Amino acid sequence: MVTETLRDWLLDTDPALRWRVERELLGAAPEVWEATRSRVTTEGIGARLLALQDEGGTWAGGAFFPADFDFEGPEAQPGMGQPWTATTWVLNDLREWGVDPQVLRERGTAEKLDQIVWEYEDMPYWGGEVDVCINSWTLSNGLWLGVDMSRLATWFVDHQLPDGRWNCEWVEGSTRSSFHSTLNALKGLLDLELAGAGTDSTRAARLRGEEYLLERDLVRKLSTGERVGPWVDRFVYPYRHRYSVLNALDYFRRASEVDGPKQDPRMAEAVEMLRAQRQPDGTWLQGEPLRGRVWFEVDVREGEPSPWLTYLGTAVLAWWDGR
Repeated sequence: MVTETLRDWLLDTDPALRWRVERELLGAAPEVWEATRSRVTTEGIGARLLALQDEGGTWAGGAFFPADFDFEGPEAQPGMGQPWTATTWVLNDLREWGVDPQVLRERGTAEKLDQIVWEYEDMPYWGGEVDVCINSWTLSNGLWLGVDMSRLATWFVDHQLPDGRWNCEWVEGSTRSSFHSTLNALKGLLDLELAGAGTDSTRAARLRGEEYLLERDLVRKLSTGERVGPWVDRFVYPYRHRYSVLNALDYFRRASEVDGPKQDPRMAEAVEMLRAQRQPDGTWLQGEPLRGRVWFEVDVREGEPSPWLTYLGTAVLAWWDGR
Protein backbone atom coordinates (compact mmCIF):
# COMPACT_ATOMS: atom_id res chain seq x y z
CA MET A 1 0.00 0.00 0.00
CA VAL A 2 2.98 2.32 0.51
CA THR A 3 4.88 2.90 -2.71
CA GLU A 4 8.44 4.17 -2.65
CA THR A 5 7.26 7.61 -3.74
CA LEU A 6 4.55 7.71 -1.08
CA ARG A 7 6.99 6.48 1.56
CA ASP A 8 9.51 9.21 0.78
CA TRP A 9 6.76 11.84 0.80
CA LEU A 10 5.46 10.72 4.18
CA LEU A 11 8.94 10.60 5.66
CA ASP A 12 9.63 14.16 4.54
CA THR A 13 7.34 15.51 7.27
CA ASP A 14 7.41 16.96 10.76
CA PRO A 15 8.78 14.61 13.45
CA ALA A 16 5.29 14.59 15.03
CA LEU A 17 4.05 12.64 12.00
CA ARG A 18 7.23 10.97 10.79
CA TRP A 19 7.70 8.80 13.88
CA ARG A 20 4.21 7.35 13.44
CA VAL A 21 4.86 6.63 9.78
CA GLU A 22 8.08 4.85 10.72
CA ARG A 23 6.44 2.80 13.47
CA GLU A 24 3.01 2.00 12.05
CA LEU A 25 3.42 1.98 8.28
CA LEU A 26 7.03 1.02 7.72
CA GLY A 27 7.68 -1.27 10.70
CA ALA A 28 10.90 0.51 11.62
CA ALA A 29 12.94 -0.74 14.56
CA PRO A 30 12.07 0.92 17.91
CA GLU A 31 15.41 2.71 18.07
CA VAL A 32 14.57 4.41 14.76
CA TRP A 33 11.08 5.74 15.51
CA GLU A 34 11.88 6.47 19.14
CA ALA A 35 14.76 8.68 18.02
CA THR A 36 12.41 10.54 15.70
CA ARG A 37 9.77 10.85 18.41
CA SER A 38 12.31 12.38 20.80
CA ARG A 39 12.70 15.26 18.34
CA VAL A 40 9.04 16.29 18.67
CA THR A 41 9.84 18.28 21.82
CA THR A 42 12.72 20.19 20.20
CA GLU A 43 11.71 20.56 16.54
CA GLY A 44 8.72 21.46 14.43
CA ILE A 45 5.12 21.87 15.52
CA GLY A 46 5.54 20.17 18.89
CA ALA A 47 8.35 22.50 19.93
CA ARG A 48 6.42 25.50 18.63
CA LEU A 49 3.41 24.73 20.79
CA LEU A 50 5.53 23.99 23.86
CA ALA A 51 7.17 27.39 23.49
CA LEU A 52 3.75 29.09 23.69
CA GLN A 53 2.92 27.86 27.19
CA ASP A 54 2.63 30.73 29.67
CA GLU A 55 3.96 30.96 33.21
CA GLY A 56 0.61 29.88 34.64
CA GLY A 57 0.83 26.56 32.78
CA THR A 58 -1.90 27.45 30.28
CA TRP A 59 -2.07 28.37 26.64
CA ALA A 60 -3.89 31.56 25.66
CA GLY A 61 -4.68 32.01 29.35
CA GLY A 62 -7.78 29.79 29.37
CA ALA A 63 -8.99 26.24 29.94
CA PHE A 64 -11.18 25.77 26.85
CA PHE A 65 -11.38 29.32 25.50
CA PRO A 66 -8.67 31.99 25.26
CA ALA A 67 -8.69 34.46 28.12
CA ASP A 68 -9.55 37.27 25.70
CA PHE A 69 -12.51 35.46 24.14
CA ASP A 70 -15.60 37.65 24.01
CA PHE A 71 -18.61 35.39 24.50
CA GLU A 72 -20.88 38.17 23.23
CA GLY A 73 -18.68 39.32 20.36
CA PRO A 74 -18.41 38.48 16.64
CA GLU A 75 -16.11 35.49 17.22
CA ALA A 76 -18.80 33.81 19.31
CA GLN A 77 -21.49 34.03 16.65
CA PRO A 78 -22.81 30.85 14.96
CA GLY A 79 -20.59 29.67 12.13
CA MET A 80 -17.44 31.40 13.36
CA GLY A 81 -15.95 28.24 14.82
CA GLN A 82 -14.29 27.35 18.11
CA PRO A 83 -10.94 28.95 19.00
CA TRP A 84 -8.40 26.13 19.08
CA THR A 85 -5.65 27.95 21.01
CA ALA A 86 -6.59 27.38 24.66
CA THR A 87 -5.06 24.82 27.02
CA THR A 88 -7.23 21.76 26.43
CA TRP A 89 -6.88 21.89 22.66
CA VAL A 90 -3.11 22.34 22.89
CA LEU A 91 -2.70 19.45 25.33
CA ASN A 92 -4.72 17.28 22.92
CA ASP A 93 -2.32 18.13 20.10
CA LEU A 94 0.86 17.64 22.13
CA ARG A 95 -0.36 14.30 23.44
CA GLU A 96 -1.45 13.04 20.02
CA TRP A 97 1.80 14.17 18.42
CA GLY A 98 3.86 12.13 20.86
CA VAL A 99 5.45 14.85 22.99
CA ASP A 100 7.22 13.35 25.99
CA PRO A 101 4.96 14.24 28.95
CA GLN A 102 8.04 14.49 31.17
CA VAL A 103 8.73 17.86 29.57
CA LEU A 104 5.43 19.20 30.92
CA ARG A 105 5.82 17.42 34.24
CA GLU A 106 9.15 19.19 34.76
CA ARG A 107 7.32 22.47 34.20
CA GLY A 108 4.76 21.56 36.88
CA THR A 109 1.98 21.78 34.31
CA ALA A 110 -0.47 19.42 36.03
CA GLU A 111 -0.05 21.21 39.37
CA LYS A 112 -0.50 24.63 37.77
CA LEU A 113 -3.64 23.51 35.93
CA ASP A 114 -5.01 22.24 39.23
CA GLN A 115 -5.29 25.92 40.18
CA ILE A 116 -7.40 27.03 37.20
CA VAL A 117 -11.09 26.57 36.46
CA TRP A 118 -13.32 25.95 33.48
CA GLU A 119 -15.17 28.80 31.86
CA TYR A 120 -18.39 26.92 32.70
CA GLU A 121 -19.37 27.65 36.32
CA ASP A 122 -15.73 27.86 37.48
CA MET A 123 -15.41 24.11 37.93
CA PRO A 124 -11.88 22.82 38.85
CA TYR A 125 -9.87 21.88 35.78
CA TRP A 126 -8.92 18.27 36.52
CA GLY A 127 -12.39 17.52 37.85
CA GLY A 128 -13.85 18.15 34.41
CA GLU A 129 -17.13 19.93 33.74
CA VAL A 130 -20.47 18.83 32.21
CA ASP A 131 -19.54 18.44 28.54
CA VAL A 132 -18.81 14.84 27.50
CA CYS A 133 -16.17 15.74 24.92
CA ILE A 134 -14.37 18.16 27.23
CA ASN A 135 -14.33 15.56 29.98
CA SER A 136 -12.99 12.94 27.59
CA TRP A 137 -10.06 15.12 26.57
CA THR A 138 -9.45 16.06 30.20
CA LEU A 139 -9.40 12.38 31.14
CA SER A 140 -6.88 11.55 28.41
CA ASN A 141 -4.67 14.56 29.14
CA GLY A 142 -4.70 13.97 32.88
CA LEU A 143 -3.69 10.33 32.44
CA TRP A 144 -0.91 11.44 30.11
CA LEU A 145 0.43 13.90 32.69
CA GLY A 146 0.16 11.45 35.59
CA VAL A 147 -2.90 12.89 37.34
CA ASP A 148 -5.25 10.62 39.29
CA MET A 149 -8.32 10.68 37.02
CA SER A 150 -10.34 7.92 38.69
CA ARG A 151 -13.22 10.19 39.69
CA LEU A 152 -13.63 11.60 36.19
CA ALA A 153 -13.43 8.10 34.74
CA THR A 154 -16.40 7.11 36.89
CA TRP A 155 -18.31 10.14 35.56
CA PHE A 156 -18.54 8.45 32.14
CA VAL A 157 -20.14 5.36 33.64
CA ASP A 158 -22.65 7.49 35.53
CA HIS A 159 -23.54 9.64 32.51
CA GLN A 160 -23.85 6.99 29.82
CA LEU A 161 -27.36 6.99 28.38
CA PRO A 162 -29.43 3.77 28.36
CA ASP A 163 -28.75 2.97 24.69
CA GLY A 164 -24.99 3.15 25.20
CA ARG A 165 -24.30 6.61 23.85
CA TRP A 166 -23.27 9.92 25.36
CA ASN A 167 -24.48 13.40 24.47
CA CYS A 168 -22.64 16.62 25.26
CA GLU A 169 -25.95 18.46 25.62
CA TRP A 170 -27.41 16.09 28.22
CA VAL A 171 -27.30 18.88 30.81
CA GLU A 172 -29.76 20.84 28.64
CA GLY A 173 -32.10 17.85 28.56
CA SER A 174 -31.20 16.65 25.07
CA THR A 175 -31.85 12.98 24.34
CA ARG A 176 -30.76 13.07 20.69
CA SER A 177 -28.16 10.69 19.35
CA SER A 178 -24.61 12.04 19.21
CA PHE A 179 -22.01 10.18 17.21
CA HIS A 180 -19.52 12.96 18.01
CA SER A 181 -19.94 12.77 21.79
CA THR A 182 -19.98 8.99 21.85
CA LEU A 183 -16.77 8.61 19.86
CA ASN A 184 -14.97 11.18 21.97
CA ALA A 185 -16.10 9.45 25.17
CA LEU A 186 -14.85 6.13 23.80
CA LYS A 187 -11.43 7.64 23.13
CA GLY A 188 -11.06 8.78 26.71
CA LEU A 189 -12.13 5.40 28.07
CA LEU A 190 -9.74 3.65 25.71
CA ASP A 191 -6.87 5.84 26.92
CA LEU A 192 -7.88 4.87 30.45
CA GLU A 193 -7.40 1.20 29.62
CA LEU A 194 -4.20 1.79 27.69
CA ALA A 195 -2.87 3.52 30.81
CA GLY A 196 -3.74 0.44 32.89
CA ALA A 197 -6.30 2.39 34.94
CA GLY A 198 -9.54 0.93 33.61
CA THR A 199 -12.09 -0.95 35.69
CA ASP A 200 -14.73 -3.53 34.87
CA SER A 201 -17.37 -0.80 34.81
CA THR A 202 -15.43 1.60 32.57
CA ARG A 203 -14.60 -1.22 30.17
CA ALA A 204 -18.24 -2.31 30.06
CA ALA A 205 -19.26 1.28 29.33
CA ARG A 206 -16.75 1.49 26.49
CA LEU A 207 -17.92 -1.74 24.90
CA ARG A 208 -21.56 -0.61 25.13
CA GLY A 209 -20.62 2.64 23.44
CA GLU A 210 -18.86 0.76 20.66
CA GLU A 211 -21.96 -1.34 20.11
CA TYR A 212 -24.03 1.83 19.73
CA LEU A 213 -21.86 2.85 16.77
CA LEU A 214 -21.56 -0.65 15.32
CA GLU A 215 -25.32 -1.23 15.35
CA ARG A 216 -25.49 1.79 13.05
CA ASP A 217 -22.65 0.61 10.78
CA LEU A 218 -20.74 3.71 11.99
CA VAL A 219 -22.72 5.86 9.52
CA ARG A 220 -26.51 5.40 9.78
CA LYS A 221 -29.51 6.24 11.90
CA LEU A 222 -30.95 3.09 13.39
CA SER A 223 -34.51 4.34 12.92
CA THR A 224 -34.43 5.18 9.19
CA GLY A 225 -31.17 3.81 7.82
CA GLU A 226 -30.24 7.27 6.53
CA ARG A 227 -26.75 8.64 6.95
CA VAL A 228 -26.50 10.35 10.28
CA GLY A 229 -24.96 13.47 8.76
CA PRO A 230 -23.01 14.84 5.79
CA TRP A 231 -19.86 14.94 7.91
CA VAL A 232 -19.44 11.16 8.08
CA ASP A 233 -17.17 11.06 5.03
CA ARG A 234 -15.69 14.55 5.22
CA PHE A 235 -12.10 14.06 6.27
CA VAL A 236 -10.00 16.82 7.78
CA TYR A 237 -6.94 16.99 9.99
CA PRO A 238 -6.84 17.90 12.82
CA TYR A 239 -9.99 15.97 13.74
CA ARG A 240 -10.75 18.27 16.69
CA HIS A 241 -14.21 17.18 17.94
CA ARG A 242 -15.76 16.08 14.65
CA TYR A 243 -16.93 12.55 13.92
CA SER A 244 -16.09 10.88 10.61
CA VAL A 245 -15.72 7.29 9.53
CA LEU A 246 -11.95 7.82 9.41
CA ASN A 247 -11.96 9.09 12.99
CA ALA A 248 -14.15 6.16 14.12
CA LEU A 249 -12.16 3.51 12.27
CA ASP A 250 -8.93 4.94 13.66
CA TYR A 251 -10.42 4.51 17.15
CA PHE A 252 -11.26 0.84 16.49
CA ARG A 253 -7.76 0.30 15.11
CA ARG A 254 -6.30 1.64 18.35
CA ALA A 255 -8.76 -0.39 20.43
CA SER A 256 -7.30 -3.56 18.91
CA GLU A 257 -4.28 -2.93 21.13
CA VAL A 258 -6.33 -3.93 24.17
CA ASP A 259 -9.18 -5.96 22.70
CA GLY A 260 -7.49 -7.96 19.97
CA PRO A 261 -8.80 -7.99 16.36
CA LYS A 262 -11.86 -5.78 16.03
CA GLN A 263 -12.59 -5.91 12.28
CA ASP A 264 -16.32 -6.21 12.86
CA PRO A 265 -18.15 -6.75 9.52
CA ARG A 266 -20.49 -3.89 10.45
CA MET A 267 -17.58 -1.53 9.74
CA ALA A 268 -17.34 -2.64 6.12
CA GLU A 269 -19.42 0.18 4.65
CA ALA A 270 -17.40 2.78 6.52
CA VAL A 271 -14.16 1.20 5.29
CA GLU A 272 -15.33 1.40 1.70
CA MET A 273 -16.28 5.05 2.20
CA LEU A 274 -12.72 5.67 3.34
CA ARG A 275 -11.21 3.63 0.53
CA ALA A 276 -13.28 5.49 -2.08
CA GLN A 277 -11.55 8.76 -1.24
CA ARG A 278 -8.03 7.44 -1.68
CA GLN A 279 -6.47 9.09 -4.72
CA PRO A 280 -4.70 7.08 -7.45
CA ASP A 281 -1.33 8.06 -5.96
CA GLY A 282 -2.35 6.68 -2.54
CA THR A 283 -3.05 10.01 -0.84
CA TRP A 284 -6.13 11.54 0.73
CA LEU A 285 -7.03 15.19 0.17
CA GLN A 286 -7.54 17.68 2.96
CA GLY A 287 -11.18 18.59 3.53
CA GLU A 288 -12.57 21.92 4.67
CA PRO A 289 -10.77 22.76 7.93
CA LEU A 290 -12.88 23.55 10.95
CA ARG A 291 -13.14 27.30 11.41
CA GLY A 292 -11.61 29.04 14.40
CA ARG A 293 -8.53 30.75 15.75
CA VAL A 294 -5.30 28.67 15.62
CA TRP A 295 -1.72 29.22 16.71
CA PHE A 296 -0.50 28.06 13.30
CA GLU A 297 -1.50 25.60 10.59
CA VAL A 298 -0.34 22.02 11.06
CA ASP A 299 -1.44 20.49 7.75
CA VAL A 300 -2.05 21.50 4.15
CA ARG A 301 -4.79 23.68 2.72
CA GLU A 302 -8.15 22.33 1.59
CA GLY A 303 -7.97 20.22 -1.56
CA GLU A 304 -4.26 19.42 -1.27
CA PRO A 305 -2.84 15.95 -0.54
CA SER A 306 -2.66 15.70 3.24
CA PRO A 307 0.25 13.80 4.82
CA TRP A 308 -1.72 13.41 8.06
CA LEU A 309 -4.87 12.06 6.43
CA THR A 310 -2.77 9.84 4.18
CA TYR A 311 -0.98 8.33 7.16
CA LEU A 312 -4.26 7.80 9.02
CA GLY A 313 -6.14 6.39 6.02
CA THR A 314 -3.28 4.09 5.09
CA ALA A 315 -2.89 2.84 8.66
CA VAL A 316 -6.61 2.10 8.95
CA LEU A 317 -6.77 0.20 5.65
CA ALA A 318 -3.63 -1.74 6.50
CA TRP A 319 -5.22 -2.76 9.80
CA TRP A 320 -8.53 -3.66 8.17
CA ASP A 321 -6.92 -5.63 5.38
CA GLY A 322 -4.67 -7.47 7.83
CA ARG A 323 -1.37 -6.02 6.70
